[in-house]
This record gives sequence, structure tokens and C-alpha cells, in this order.
Amino acid sequence: MTRQATDSALLTAIMDAAVDAMIVADETGTMLRANTAAGRLFGHAPEDLVGQSVNLLMPADMADRHDGFMRHHIATGERRIIGRGREVEGRRKDGTVFPLHLSVGHTQVAQRSLFVGILHDLTERRAAQEALARSQRLDAIGQLTGGIAHDFNNLLTVIIGNLELLEMRGTQDRNVALIRDALASAEMGADLTSRLLVFARKGNLKPVRVDLRALCADTLAILQRTIGETYRIRTEFADGPCEAMIDPVQLQSALINLALNARDAMPGGGNLLISVARIAIDSTYLAQETDIAPGSYVRLLVSDNGTGMTVAAQRRAFEPFFTTKSASGGSGLGLAMVYGFVRQSGGHITLYSEPGHGSSFGLYFPAIDEAGAIAASDGDDGDGAITPRGAGQTVLVVEDNPRLRRLSIERVRDLGYRTAEAESGDAAYAMMQAGAQVDLVFSDLVMPGALNGYDLAARIRASHPHVPVLLTSGYASDVVSGRIDPGETHDVLHKPYRQAELAQRLQALLAGDDPDGARSTSAANI
Repeated sequence: MTRQATDSALLTAIMDAAVDAMIVADETGTMLRANTAAGRLFGHAPEDLVGQSVNLLMPADMADRHDGFMRHHIATGERRIIGRGREVEGRRKDGTVFPLHLSVGHTQVAQRSLFVGILHDLTERRAAQEALARSQRLDAIGQLTGGIAHDFNNLLTVIIGNLELLEMRGTQDRNVALIRDALASAEMGADLTSRLLVFARKGNLKPVRVDLRALCADTLAILQRTIGETYRIRTEFADGPCEAMIDPVQLQSALINLALNARDAMPGGGNLLISVARIAIDSTYLAQETDIAPGSYVRLLVSDNGTGMTVAAQRRAFEPFFTTKSASGGSGLGLAMVYGFVRQSGGHITLYSEPGHGSSFGLYFPAIDEAGAIAASDGDDGDGAITPRGAGQTVLVVEDNPRLRRLSIERVRDLGYRTAEAESGDAAYAMMQAGAQVDLVFSDLVMPGALNGYDLAARIRASHPHVPVLLTSGYASDVVSGRIDPGETHDVLHKPYRQAELAQRLQALLAGDDPDGARSTSAANI
């Protein structure tokens, strides 16, 4: 083998071994080489990138300026990015734009300029930074709110005390009404500050050992009369005890707040589902999906099929005085109180919502065992059984959220399967119609485009009846059930799920079995 052939083979091996994307381009911006990681990052086959302009991988505004940057560097030698890392944006094949760290090297080979770009995906880092920033912002607001509420309580104590003394010492009849109005307003102010203290996690909680199933059942008896007959409340309670140390009054208040919020999000009526279960967050994947520390929890899930929330609204949902219902008199304190109560109780809260499809709030409280101690995670990823593994079958993963799609692909591959991917139901069906060979389709339920998860499953059932479909949903209820044909059933794995659950469902579907306890859904039982 010649020296040149050896160098070329070594370069290819180095590029393919690299975790980060690597691209070699000439002075015109034409890509000469792209490693496997680059294809995975941008959604293209590496060989398809060769001969294309690097502008293909950039947002339009950056692509318009790139050629000028290249000409300027070649003409002047000025180093604006060569040898220096910087954060930029990339564009995937599906059109999504995502953050990247880019570093570029430059060399001359036979009087020809060559550029080597190394690109690292910053999507997960940005998501972690945003989550940390939100948490820090809420903590800072909580500290400020707690201090203000404490000072106002002192002022209100003086005001209420003086008004009561004035009323007790007697005054003219025409002033009694004024004093009582002032007292009522001061007491309303005291109630407001007490709610702010709950958000600031400085409320006076009185935790006791309670079973959330019984507590929720008692609360729902009141709620059904409150929210009206146009709203249907359904429950899914676990068979076994779901005990935690919490303040029952605050828990009932939180549940009522969430239920009334759900009612307001369904002005024409709708479905409200209350789910209580004991779950173990003990796998890396599940902790990553929920952003919750591993352990044993009691989860209260409140889901509706209302208008949903925008991404911007979700980011601020738990901030005090933020409300999307200002026209109808919303105070913006309901969710803030729920957040503060859950965090002060040692728990966590999650929000999953999409505009037009509804919202699902998850309240996680540390579970207690029969002896009354906080139950610890056993580190197992299942129920003690051996996790079933695949034998190299191909699973088509369909998910519109890039971060969740990559996580799902990683989970499926770790179970011994090969994977293909699609960013929408439309793209997945087009792949199968074009001849893609897959053994199972694992699809999100709510996706943009003409085909949601149910529609995709129906199309596949008609055209590829031998290919099973497993749907997954972030909602506790199946919010697009109105589009299901009567009597049609679907296998739905609810998020967040454990790796062992995923493994069992995949194996059962590939074997043609209906796993025990599988949550199949039909239009008749929605």
C-alpha cells in the first residue's frame, strides 16, 4: 500500500471513530468527506453530503454570508474562525435548526486550500442550561417573594390589629361598615401573602402519612359538583398503596387548582383524567426524560384534552402572577402555589403540553414504605425479571422532538435492535411506502403534519399488516381519541416509561403477543 493510500485509510478510520461530526471541504465550500457522525447529526447519509456545498448544513441567513467569509479569509488570511471555536447554528435535513460548536482547521495540499470542520451538538447542553436557568429564576423569585410576603404580613398584622381594636372600642355606626370593609381587604391581603409563602416554600406545611388514592377520591367528589356536568372526570388509581408524607389540605388545594385550570382550558367541555400510581425512577433514561432524581415516588397525574399551552407559556407557567387568563380574572398564583407546595414537600413537578391537544401535570412525591420510611430505589430497571432483548430487528422510531428522538433511538439500540428514524408520521409512512424494511414502528402520538400517531398506525395496519405499531404519549389520557374509528385498538406506552417496560412491549409485539397489563386503548373506552 502506498503512503498516500495508507494516509487516506488512516484518515477515514479516524473520522469514523470520532464521536463529533467531521467534514472536509475545499475553498469553494464543497464537501469532500463527511464522517458517520456528521450524517447522524444532520440527518443525511454521509455519502450524500460529498459534492454538496456546506451551505446545505446552515440556516439560510448564515449560508448567505458563508461564501463571503471564505473569500475574505483566502484573500487576506485573516482568522475569524480558523483555529478558534465558536457557537453557530446548523440545519438538519428535516429543516430543524439546532445549536452547534464549530472549530475549523485550514491546510494547503498541493497548492489547494482544504478546511476541516469539527462540529459538536449543543442541543442537550442548551436544554440543560435552560432548565437550570428556569430553576434558578424560580428560586430567585421565591426568595424575593418570601421576603416581601414576610414583610407584608408584619404590616398587615399591625393594620388588622388596629382595626379590630378600633371596632371593639366602639365607634359611630356610620364608620362600622368602613372598618369591616378595611378588615376584609386586609384579610384578603393576608391570604395573598400566605399563598406567596407557599410558592416561596416557606409555608407552614403539616405533613402526615396519607394514601393519595383515598385523598384524591375525596377531593374528586367535591370537584365533580364544582366543575359541572359538561366535564367528564376519569380516574386511574393503582391497586396497591400509594403513600407519601404530605400536607393533605395543600394536596387537595393543588388538585383543585389543577382541575379548575383544566376546566378553563376546555371551555366547551372535555375530559379530565386523574391518575395515581407508585413508580420507581431508577434508570438513567427515565431520570433523563423527567429531569427527576432517581428514587421511589408516588405520582399524581392530572391531564386534560383542552387548548394546551405554548412553549413560551410553559416556560413561565410556575412563576407567580404569570397568567394566560388575565381577561377572565386569573391571578397567576394557582400554579405557583402548586409548584411551591410540591417542592417544599421534597417532590418534583413536570408539565407536558402541546397547543390544541391539552396538558398533563405530574406531581411526584417521595414514596414511603410500610414502616413509614422514605422508600429508596433498588437500582433495578424492572420488576426483577430479566430484561428481554432484541435480535437485531429494525425499529422505526417516529418522533418530532429531535432530543426525544435521539433518546428513544438510544434506548431502542441498547435493547439490541437496529433503528431507522423519521421526524413525522408523514415522513415515516412515506419511508415505508418507498420500501423501507422495518419490523416494528415506535411512534409518538401527537405530531405535526397530516398523520398523528393513530393515523399512522391505521395506515400501516392497512398497507403493512405484518408490522406492529407501538405508540407512546406524554398524556395520561389519549387526547386525540376523537379521530379513532370506533372499536379500533392501539398499544400505547405512556411517558415517562422504564427501559424494562419498553423492552417487554417491543418483545411482546414482535412475538405477536398482547403483554399482560398492556394499556391498549380504544375509542369505546375513552
